[in-house]
Amino acid sequence: MGTSESAENYLETILILSKCRPVVRSVDIAEELGFKKSSVSVAMKNLREKNHITVTREGFIYLTESGKEIADMIYERHELLSQWLTRLGVDPKVAAQDACRIEHVISKESFEAIKQHIK
Repeated sequence: MGTSESAENYLETILILSKCRPVVRSVDIAEELGFKKSSVSVAMKNLREKNHITVTREGFIYLTESGKEIADMIYERHELLSQWLTRLGVDPKVAAQDACRIEHVISKESFEAIKQHIK
């Protein structure tokens, strides 16, 4: 899809926050990730320019169709890999950290093979 790991993390965070909040704002993302609001603002500008998000006049952030597609893919990978590593005996915190790294570099083919194997 040609998106950076950083962009994927932001999109995934927007998706996760939107599941538990009525609206998502830059300050929410900054708080969740532990980043400065100025850094998040730059990232949101880049995501907006790539048409992965829209931002309302009030500062509410929404995923576009392409942004949601990327976020859903990354989130699915994260959840499945975290659960799989935990079932293999990896500490849940370590499993989540490792899944976060793996989710960005694993090929679609390898991920689908793991998914089929687990089922």
